[in-house]
Amino acid sequence: MYVLDKLRRELRALARQRCEYCLLDERYAGKPHEPDHICAEKHGGETSLNILCLSCFDCNSRKGSDLCSVDPQTVEIVPLFHPRQHTWSEHFQLNRAVIEPLTSTGRVTSRLLDINNPERV
Repeated sequence: MYVLDKLRRELRALARQRCEYCLLDERYAGKPHEPDHICAEKHGGETSLNILCLSCFDCNSRKGSDLCSVDPQTVEIVPLFHPRQHTWSEHFQLNRAVIEPLTSTGRVTSRLLDINNPERV
């Protein structure tokens, strides 16, 4: 996927140079954060600011083109967290270095992205 430099800069500024899923600051990441299609191109997602988010390597590689997953508590299909449509603090809370899911969307996103993997925390 090619993202114009101008769009990359706008995305970095919007995200304050943090992963929009796990909030990892890019300064502390082993690799530069990358643009992620929240809705993948194969699902009709465009390369625009309202469909892209800034993602760390781990979150981006685990998310792939997924849009939803099965909630481990309700066994229902639930959409993943969408940084342009959802508010992070409504779905997650930070408890020291652990991200605690508050909703079904938070649970599926946390599980699918393996956000609290001890190697990541």
